[in-house]
Amino acid sequence: MNKYEVAIWVFMLAAFLGFELIRRVSPLLHTPLMSLTNAISAIAVVGAILITGAKDASLFTRILGFIAVVASTTNVVSGYLITDRMLKMFKKRTPEKH
Repeated sequence: MNKYEVAIWVFMLAAFLGFELIRRVSPLLHTPLMSLTNAISAIAVVGAILITGAKDASLFTRILGFIAVVASTTNVVSGYLITDRMLKMFKKRTPEKH
């Protein structure tokens, strides 16, 4: 096996394992899990910026890096908005005084 075949196998195993773990999470843990995945996506943004900005990066690498930056940034922003909305659902509402 060459290194690309190994990388594909590791990716497939990680995707399957991640899917199974997230599928079995209790609804009470969705907000902390979303916060954790936001942090992981933020690390992906930094990595994609480093790869895209490398001085010896090819055009293909720069295009894929740009796509990764956009996708990860969208994921981070959307995740934080969803987490904030979910947390607001648990706040007690005070009755309005007239």
